[in-house]
Amino acid sequence: MAGEAADTLRAAASPLARRRVRAAWVFLLPMLAVLALVAGWPLARTIWFGFTDAGLAALSDSAFIGLENYRYLLEDPDWWQAVRNTLVFAGVSVALETVLGLAIALALNARFPARGLLRAAVLIPWAIPTVVSAKMWSWMYNDVFGVLNHMLLGLGLVDAPVAWTASPDTALLAIILVDVWKSTPFMALLLLAGLQMLPRECYESARVDGVHPVKVFFRITLPLLKPALVVAVIFRLLDALRVFDVIYVMTGNSPATMSMSVYARQQLVDFQDVGYGSAAATLLFLVIAMVTVIYLTLARVGREEG
Repeated sequence: MAGEAADTLRAAASPLARRRVRAAWVFLLPMLAVLALVAGWPLARTIWFGFTDAGLAALSDSAFIGLENYRYLLEDPDWWQAVRNTLVFAGVSVALETVLGLAIALALNARFPARGLLRAAVLIPWAIPTVVSAKMWSWMYNDVFGVLNHMLLGLGLVDAPVAWTASPDTALLAIILVDVWKSTPFMALLLLAGLQMLPRECYESARVDGVHPVKVFFRITLPLLKPALVVAVIFRLLDALRVFDVIYVMTGNSPATMSMSVYARQQLVDFQDVGYGSAAATLLFLVIAMVTVIYLTLARVGREEG
């Protein structure tokens, strides 16, 4: 009898579930249509231009040339330098932002006076537009007028002013530090939201049992925070891989710091080679997609093993 009742309930729920799915698609279709227009169509056009010899002055006169743009692109050492710069920038900046963001989130999650005011103050670097931040730090890095060199000279840490953004040895590091300064509050905000959703019962039990705070962090906080941590890292990794503004404002088209986005912009705008620049932009899209798939796959495997 119980089995027959369950079958009856499932049969009754099935039409309702199908109606709910259809209703969900009806509500989603306008958003999907807009997304296809504002994102899908430009992406498709960019991919198509990558197979042509299109120029900025005469897009309509372009001819199909197959994989020639990609062949030249993969043989260009400047492209591979841009790939290396982008991966180094993304890897180092996201790693530092995750560690610092987690430390700040843990501090802001504690109860103390004026906690709300401090949370708002921490977000100030993230709220400043990237172009403004990059220009501000460019002046701070200046070897003649910069406050950073003035402080280092005063402390005796350097013997002469350092041209931080002009030297190939320090330019990428200088840009990474600017990005860490600006984006760490974003990581802290996401991780703080995850921390506030963790169950208090686990911490109360650990406190009653006298578990050391370090062990509580590694055995309770970090495992429970892992989903929020994965989301935060993915968001920042995607943003870092397509970095353009902070690099272009601080160092322009310098090969020492050029990212894949800056390289694609140089080909599209400065050289007016739409076909070649579109091929570079398409490869950038593929690199970001590949890194995202690999990261999500590893995260899923880790969750399944855990």
